Amino acid sequence: MSNSENVVEILLDIRNQLYLNKKVFNIEDLERYTGLSKSKIYKLSRLQLLPKGSNKNIRQLFFKKEDIDNWLLGEPDTSDDFLEAEFNKKLLLNKKA
Repeated sequence: MSNSENVVEILLDIRNQLYLNKKVFNIEDLERYTGLSKSKIYKLSRLQLLPKGSNKNIRQLFFKKEDIDNWLLGEPDTSDDFLEAEFNKKLLLNKKA
């Protein structure tokens, strides 16, 4: 391995360590951290099944890493079938209101 390849590898390791130390994630960060697709994150967020920030002055979604870790350890059901069923339930409730 050449010196330049070694430096690049070290810099990538540093970048990954800094990334893992973030306290707040945006959609792209959350996608990378959890492995969930953006569409699944948006669905979970819309159904209020994913813990997210509550600052109404910010239009972009933000997620607290600690809350996401706790949510992930709680073994949430993120299957497409489950999400579709929950989404349909919400739609029915909104139609009745």
